[in-house]
Amino acid sequence: MIGRRRQRWNSVQGILPSCSPGRRLVVRLIAGARGVTLLELMVTLAILLVLATVAMPLVKMNTKRVRELELRQDLRTVRQAIDQFHLDWNRAGNQLLGELCKVNQLTCKDVSSDFGYPKTLETLLEVKLSGEQATVNGLDIRRYLRAIPIDPITQTREWGLRCYRDDPDAASWCGDDVYDLHTTSEDTALDDTPYRTW
Repeated sequence: MIGRRRQRWNSVQGILPSCSPGRRLVVRLIAGARGVTLLELMVTLAILLVLATVAMPLVKMNTKRVRELELRQDLRTVRQAIDQFHLDWNRAGNQLLGELCKVNQLTCKDVSSDFGYPKTLETLLEVKLSGEQATVNGLDIRRYLRAIPIDPITQTREWGLRCYRDDPDAASWCGDDVYDLHTTSEDTALDDTPYRTW
């Protein structure tokens, strides 16, 4: 056994001076040599370090992209709920226009503004119906959202709100109704647009 190793090593020794350090390691392992030199270990660590420094920005960018997709989805979901609420509870002052608003007149003035939008974001979670049909059928609650989503950028349930009368870039909420929402983050997206303008 020892004789065979020595014989393999002697046949490989002529190749070693012209080989790269990585190839020398492979040749030594084939020839049965034990251990790794410090230089070979340092080269391996340097390669791993370069790969890690290249991968880190990609991981961070991918994480940001995922959060942006979640933000777009959450904004779309809540905006659809606001639009559906507006369809059901629409009114122009005292004139009741929405189907649920006509049937549930007492509730309509409590939950919707003069323009038919919800007075608060929490209104979308549960609206108690007051109409005769609701009490007969036993369906006295209408839900538009299961829960207020967590803002994936700020990691809170705090959203910036806009009223129907507010400008699209209004910095503060008038408090009358919820016409639209946006994130409260001041950061910019990967496409260099502010998240607040989404």
